[in-house]
Amino acid sequence: MGWRGLALLLVVAGVGALGTLATGAAMGMHASELAHLAALMVPAFVVTLVAIAMARPLLARSSMRQSLVAVAIVGAVVGLANLVVLARQMFVNDHDATTLGVLFLYSTGAGVGAALALARARSRAVARLAETARALGGGDLDARVGRLDGGRELDTLAVTLDDMATQLQEAMERERHIEATRRDLVTAVSHDLRTPLSSLQAMVEAIEEGVIDDTPSLRRYAVEMHRSVSQLVGMVDDLFEMVQLDAGAIETETNRARLVEIVSSAVAAVEVQAREKGLSVVTNLNGAEDAPCSPRMSRVLQNLLVNAVRHTPADGTVRVHASRSASGLQVAVEDTGEGMAPEDLERVFEPFFRADAARSGAGAGLGLALARRIVESLGGRIEAESRPTVGSRFSVQLPP
Repeated sequence: MGWRGLALLLVVAGVGALGTLATGAAMGMHASELAHLAALMVPAFVVTLVAIAMARPLLARSSMRQSLVAVAIVGAVVGLANLVVLARQMFVNDHDATTLGVLFLYSTGAGVGAALALARARSRAVARLAETARALGGGDLDARVGRLDGGRELDTLAVTLDDMATQLQEAMERERHIEATRRDLVTAVSHDLRTPLSSLQAMVEAIEEGVIDDTPSLRRYAVEMHRSVSQLVGMVDDLFEMVQLDAGAIETETNRARLVEIVSSAVAAVEVQAREKGLSVVTNLNGAEDAPCSPRMSRVLQNLLVNAVRHTPADGTVRVHASRSASGLQVAVEDTGEGMAPEDLERVFEPFFRADAARSGAGAGLGLALARRIVESLGGRIEAESRPTVGSRFSVQLPP
């Protein structure tokens, strides 16, 4: 028995002794009789401590049912023993002692019955907890204890076990999702890297072996090689951004830039492609030019603009709108492109998603997925609207 258990026993025994003496005084016992009664409690207390010390190892190896029954029997036996001592000391006459003895025997039966009923409910509760724990240990993450009705402590343990199982299941699902995403990433990037790398290899070999040596052809090869390198740089940049977001780098970022600078940088990144297709890129910031936001918004707008320019036919228009209010900053990119079907719109922010062959192109399909992750990491949200043959609109809302 530890020190805390011994202290609790002393306190409870002391309260019981005081209650006994108070009862004796209320019944008219003299001071000498009370002193004699108190003296009798000392050996009784010592015997109780010895009995507990001897019984503790046995009860520790016993079942819950056996322990509760033993406690009920011990309590009744101690009470009966005290009654015998009181009768021998002439504190209680024989008639009263016999009556109280019969009541003690009845109390023993009632106590044992109550202990058995209580132990049965507790044993069932413990068995359900053990069964659920074994199922979870065996890999069945859907196993739950549910409603137990086994008492406050066991009910709390059941709720804790179920919460742990739920968290474990969610963690395993996240792990599986991450692993699946990682496999998709390797597959998609490997596939998309193969095209520009193969093109570069073929052109470099042609130049190295002297197959191409005239100036116009070399200039054309240089343009194609630059385009392939740009594709590779774009994919590497996307992957680098994804890794930074996974590492939580954006959460510690404190730099801020003006919205007009971010928009100008993003528009400049697509200016050449837009001019080659004959597209107009129009910006209207509506007084939000000086609104501060994360420099990473430049990557978001650049990805949205690249997507808009890629899927807008010649002589179309791409617009960048912005507004500022008490609810935060709103930035939208609109195009007059081919639009998307409703079923494609639901998946447009998924990594590696491409609607159909007409919409596929350079890159690993990470642009819009990366844009959403950046916006959500900044505490905002991004939404898409689109109608086939009419155009698409991507809007970003950032908190103030």
